[in-house]
Amino acid sequence: MTTTTTARARSDLTGILWMLMAGLCFVAVNGTVRWLGQALPAAEGAFIRFVFGLIFLVPALLPALRRGFSPRIWALFALRGGLHTLAVVLWFFAMARITVAEVTAIGFLNPIVVTIGATLLMGERISWRRALAIAVALAGAMIVLRPGLRALAPGHLAQLGAAVTFGASYLVAKRLSEQVPASVVVAMMSLTVCIGLAPLAALNWVPPSGVQCAVLACTAIFATAGHYAMTRAFAAAPLTVTQPVTLLQLLWAALLGALAFGEPVDIWVLTGGAVMIGAISYITWREARLRRDAITPPPGA
Repeated sequence: MTTTTTARARSDLTGILWMLMAGLCFVAVNGTVRWLGQALPAAEGAFIRFVFGLIFLVPALLPALRRGFSPRIWALFALRGGLHTLAVVLWFFAMARITVAEVTAIGFLNPIVVTIGATLLMGERISWRRALAIAVALAGAMIVLRPGLRALAPGHLAQLGAAVTFGASYLVAKRLSEQVPASVVVAMMSLTVCIGLAPLAALNWVPPSGVQCAVLACTAIFATAGHYAMTRAFAAAPLTVTQPVTLLQLLWAALLGALAFGEPVDIWVLTGGAVMIGAISYITWREARLRRDAITPPPGA
């Protein structure tokens, strides 16, 4: 094995380990919110969580606010804040009403929504292979939900809405990332979501206990750590290596729901989630291959 091959293998292993850590952190986010249940209104729980998260982002936020932005960038920040506010409320609502595994599996629709939105709104071309992979992923979602075979609860519908709205928010973030540093995009998202959630939380404010605030602080810490670990994974290894590891997130979620909350393990949810991850992994691999072919010079060049 050459030195280059050995270094690449080590880098891939590092990326896999970082992605494993990211998955565990995101499942911990789900677990803390699931533990709160319906003790706090969804908008209030989300607001407190984002206030704690905003504290971590102050170093990136203050310099950006001092420099200011153009009216167009402010409009994009406001649009993303509104979309993300709605998505977060729907997600908190769903998390308190359906199993952790179901929330996780339905959430895998996010990259599919982003792919479809980029095609419809941003003029990105879609090949027949990607279209087929999207169809397979949607079939996986139908396996998870099984409409017609069981009654869909409000939590299922809320999580579907959250997946679509999160996808729309990420599309706006893609536009912003072309003109603003990534750290500023994240910091401004947290600020605008806090502003958007504040009046919704005030409409039905329930004084939180110290334990509930501590749990939501942990939610913010796990979310921040998860995004950091995911960023490190992307930097260490190609998406084609790290993306399939996200399948384990569904297994962690199922185990957490069963062991911590007594939720039944639904084989259909696991199967549908696996189908969706397989389709997403194929799309990721295909895009990475096309990108590599585009930058690789032809023989003799």
